[in-house]
Amino acid sequence: MYVRAYLRASTQQQDATRAKEALTAFAEQHGQKVAAYYVENQSGASLQRPELFRLLDDAHPGDVLLIEQVDRLSRLTEDDWQQLRQTIRAKGVLVVALDLPTSHQSMQQTNADEFTGRMLAAINNMLLDMLAAIARKDYEDRRRRQAQGIEKAKAKGAFKGKQIDKQLHQRILSCLTKGMSIREAAAATGASTATVQRAKSRAAESETS
Repeated sequence: MYVRAYLRASTQQQDATRAKEALTAFAEQHGQKVAAYYVENQSGASLQRPELFRLLDDAHPGDVLLIEQVDRLSRLTEDDWQQLRQTIRAKGVLVVALDLPTSHQSMQQTNADEFTGRMLAAINNMLLDMLAAIARKDYEDRRRRQAQGIEKAKAKGAFKGKQIDKQLHQRILSCLTKGMSIREAAAATGASTATVQRAKSRAAESETS
């Protein structure tokens, strides 16, 4: 059994490795070591997560997918969550979340009889589904409140949209001027490739205006 830790943050500005020490310590407390860390800055509401699927590609039956909280794994819609769950089941990977105590048994080899093991697995799967649903509802509630706040601000004439990080754009343009590719500039500045492309497009528009 290998323990594979998955760490995710939604934006490039957030630290996806924040929970790394907690996951490492948790594994050690259960007599295990983390074999590999898979880190990415991607939305939990999307299935477009290369590192998560690289983890699943690397994993073998009985391996553990270790996460800090269930919402690090999923803020997905029900259909997308079931698709991901099916992939996890097909690989025979066990999900262990620090905020889901019933999953912690998977970190240790137990001598429980088959009936007890199946009952515990069923309870854990039910709670995992429940927490995934709660994470999705929390995501939708926050999006709705954000949209309501924007509408109120627009009505008052106070909403100006997302502000551009001029210093970041300058660093990106500096990298591009040096001949870096979009991916290289993104890696060098900590920005997403989409942000690099936007900075490049804005610079081109400024030159032609």
